[in-house]
Amino acid sequence: MTEFQPFLLERMMSKYEQLVEYNISESGVYPVFLKELLDGDSSRIEGLLGISLNYPHAEGIPELREHIAALYPGSGPENVLVTIGAAEANYITTHTLLQRGDGISIILPNYMQIWGIAKNIGLSVSEFSLQEDQSWALDRDELRKSVSNSTRLIAVCNPNNPTGHILTESEMDDIVTAADRVGAWILADEVYRGAERTTDVETPSFYGLYDKVVATGSLSKAYGIPGLRVGWVVAPVERIDDIWARHEYITISAGMLDNHLAALALSPEVRPRLIQRARDYIRKGYVVLEEWMESHGDTFSLTAPEAAAIAFVRYNLDINSTVLSERLCNEKSVYIVPGDHFGIDHHVRISFGLPHDYLVPALDRIHDLIMELSSQAE
Repeated sequence: MTEFQPFLLERMMSKYEQLVEYNISESGVYPVFLKELLDGDSSRIEGLLGISLNYPHAEGIPELREHIAALYPGSGPENVLVTIGAAEANYITTHTLLQRGDGISIILPNYMQIWGIAKNIGLSVSEFSLQEDQSWALDRDELRKSVSNSTRLIAVCNPNNPTGHILTESEMDDIVTAADRVGAWILADEVYRGAERTTDVETPSFYGLYDKVVATGSLSKAYGIPGLRVGWVVAPVERIDDIWARHEYITISAGMLDNHLAALALSPEVRPRLIQRARDYIRKGYVVLEEWMESHGDTFSLTAPEAAAIAFVRYNLDINSTVLSERLCNEKSVYIVPGDHFGIDHHVRISFGLPHDYLVPALDRIHDLIMELSSQAE
């Protein structure tokens, strides 16, 4: 039996995120309050009060699937399955498309869920990189070498977690070409679409670029609604049915209220407001983080993220990233994600899509520990 590979990032989050005073580990923007989502509309409130708390459609209510399909050119509601977050979407998709011994090629650094799933079900894992010294550009040579005739799936995250890099059109084309060369699927985790920092143009989806693409998304990141636990899979109809069959073994459906609130969030009337809210938090918060890093001289370096509410920061301190993160939790009640959880030490992932009066005190406490570490090193 294969030794179980725990999901290190989520294991540590489960331990600390509800205990610390300042949690700046999350990769989405500051969460939306229910009153913000409903925006004082009495008819919406009355509509929700009239909902029967029965099982909804297992695949997601029609209105929600219609709104999701509208985000993916060439898709319809029949191409959409609603899941419990993108976590379930990624999990059941991987289990549907691959079996023990199949090859999977994974972009790194990355949210390590699919990498861990691959290890746990006995897949043959190869990797290709985004290059830090090239502003996190795709290593095209590594991509070509990592994809062989045994590769059945290429897994990408775009915009990227943790770097915030948005793949260029040329980089996306290279990934499609690599998949097409061997007939592999592409699993594109696109939860950060809409959370762009440097442009108002939404990141294009891989869906529609190639006939063997599965795209996953959720309300957790660009929409600031992680608590609904609503995600989705968009795929060719025959694959959606296969993935849906796995969904019935695990969760059956998302909740009825979750479906209706998610449909509201993704409606043409409300979605633009939520996307603008996320971009405002990201753009204002990044200025705060940038000024804070600059105030520490050469302690930190960073390729500025193009999207998402996170920065993957390199630090010039003689301390392991997990040790640093644990000390911050235990001594300063601040939680950030260690670079170890992405396979790259001497980095940390810091969330900045937060209110000023929450982000600044958290950074001040990180500063205090840095000063203590610096004085101990002298």
